[in-house]
Amino acid sequence: MSITKLPLKNLIHKPVRTTALVLIALFMTAAIFGGQVAAASLQNGLTSLEQRLGADIIVVPEDAQAKIDLENILLQGTPGYFYMDKSVQDKIANIDGVELVSPQYFLVSANAECCTVQVQIIGFDEDSDFTIKPWLRQSYTGTLGENEIIVGSSLSTRVGHTLKLYGVECKAVGKLDATGTGLDTAIYTTPETVKTLIKASQQKGIGVLAKQSPEDVISSVYIKVRDGYDISEVAGNINLSVDGVQAVRTRSMITSTADRLSVISNGIRVLIAAVWVLAAVILTAAFTSLVSTRKKEFAVLRISGFSRRQLAALVLSESVAVCAVGAVTGLALACAAVLPFGSLIEQKTGLPYLSPGVFKAAVYALTAALAVIATGTLASLFAAYKLSHNDTGRILKEGD
Repeated sequence: MSITKLPLKNLIHKPVRTTALVLIALFMTAAIFGGQVAAASLQNGLTSLEQRLGADIIVVPEDAQAKIDLENILLQGTPGYFYMDKSVQDKIANIDGVELVSPQYFLVSANAECCTVQVQIIGFDEDSDFTIKPWLRQSYTGTLGENEIIVGSSLSTRVGHTLKLYGVECKAVGKLDATGTGLDTAIYTTPETVKTLIKASQQKGIGVLAKQSPEDVISSVYIKVRDGYDISEVAGNINLSVDGVQAVRTRSMITSTADRLSVISNGIRVLIAAVWVLAAVILTAAFTSLVSTRKKEFAVLRISGFSRRQLAALVLSESVAVCAVGAVTGLALACAAVLPFGSLIEQKTGLPYLSPGVFKAAVYALTAALAVIATGTLASLFAAYKLSHNDTGRILKEGD
């Protein structure tokens, strides 16, 4: 019999044993790959959120409970609104250390027939904006016209299609890349379009969530601090100098999110390490036990002309085959269980979750598969070493 076909015949001839070993490799691969993807997705989400905020300080009305409301809007996409007098923008701009300021206006579409969907509408000033335009340029380089909007990645609206907001047909001219946060469910437009939406809602007699015009009020001011200035000190000066507002460092606003993410990511890494060690121990014990129970089989092969090196290669070949099948199956299960449910994981955990791209996912998959195959190979090496030192004659004699 050919040595190349013997490993496959052995595996097929012992289906229970083979299935058990494949399952070990399967769970090990799924745990490593799924854990890597989950940890990377959480880190991607936080990095994307930090980059997307784009400002050093956010100023909101003092009574807006800024930290809670903004986190909900940013992470969960929970529609929210709060306003302050527009004059605070000029007061903030004159404070020492403030380099750039840009206001935003929050509006919420109604949950009624007049609106396709209830979403957060963010009106921003295209002339002063420095936080949204860098992201908009990736999908739209023009200037937003009347009733034109940019939609978040999670909205089903396609570029060129329209959304009905308070009965006004708004055309989507661009779609943002995914961030893994609540910003993916928002709509971005100009203050002029916001005014049109407010007027349309009033004409329809709908309980408008915002009754004040962007000409008079704003919801927030995004601030870029000059180089060389302490951000916390500038935020403190704003709180002391401007009445009725609260200046929040964007980094401190997401500190609790970063802390929760760190705990979860570390837990995933510990779980991966534990599964890896446990699987390595089980595989080593399994292959050692299998070789021990197959002493007679190997002794017969020896007297049939197989060398010790060929028998060791036989054990290694079976190990690689079992681990390869388990790795491929485990990757398929992990992909089906983790990759399609990023939005659900984001909703359930309340954390930003942005799945890695195809290339990085492929790297994680290859890493997990190689790790499992290498572990199985190392585990079977010990068994192969013991096999190569067995006394064939003594084994056959004991069998008699």
